[in-house]
Amino acid sequence: MADRALPWNLRDTMLQMQGMCTGLLGNLSLLSYFTKKRENEVIIVQTLGVLSQFVVFAQLALAEAMPLPYFVATSVVVAAGLVLNFMNYFDCLNAAIWRLWEDFITVGGLSVLPQIMWSTFVPYIPNSIFPGAVAFVIAMVAVIMARTGKLSEKGVKFVGAISGWTATLLFMWMPVAQMWTNFLNPDNIKGLSTFSMLLAMMGNGLMIPRALFMRDFMWFLGSTWATLFYGYGNILCLYCFNAISRECFFAATTGLFLWIGMALWKDTVVYGYGSPFTSLKELVFGS
Repeated sequence: MADRALPWNLRDTMLQMQGMCTGLLGNLSLLSYFTKKRENEVIIVQTLGVLSQFVVFAQLALAEAMPLPYFVATSVVVAAGLVLNFMNYFDCLNAAIWRLWEDFITVGGLSVLPQIMWSTFVPYIPNSIFPGAVAFVIAMVAVIMARTGKLSEKGVKFVGAISGWTATLLFMWMPVAQMWTNFLNPDNIKGLSTFSMLLAMMGNGLMIPRALFMRDFMWFLGSTWATLFYGYGNILCLYCFNAISRECFFAATTGLFLWIGMALWKDTVVYGYGSPFTSLKELVFGS
């Protein structure tokens, strides 16, 4: 019951900290995913995402808004993640060490995801670490079984894909948490930057054609979700609460759907299909 007495600014700060931690872990996990795929442009984007998140954490630590032990632990994880990923990219890393890193982000991502989802709705549900603890145990068991040969080939492949999917789902949850905060405290919307939301919509939207062309469903889903629900979704919230003009909103709406339509059309032309639905079917179900 004491949580209900928290002032809105403190509660918002806690949610924002959770969001930044979620984003950092998501960036590191996706950096590892795209490093294996050798997608150079996306590697740069994810690296910049990690560094920008770390700069914010450093500012919080300097302002004594983030406990020093937390900042030190975050710094170690960020440094290790960047070094290991780039060593692996240039084939300078032992395979066993890379597997340990993959296991770390698999366990970390799968543990954090349900905990972040649960924490978003506190204090309307009891504050508990139970979801994260259960997920941690499941992740540890899955990783150990995969590494000791207790799983089938499909099972090992599934465990190997967990980190990428949890990273995608972490990013997909970020706009949900933001919109929930907006719903609980509409005044919070005034603090959103229209320009930042436009950049978020455009940046993620630019990833959609490449993800579609590569037939990477996880990448496509994450980019499309972030474009529609993080960038455009917050622009819609700003418009609904009269924080931006009608002209700005309709310009963003028109540009977004023209871009998505063009991406689908161009992919259809490149692959020689008669309908964009063929491309989407191939993306989801394979060729």
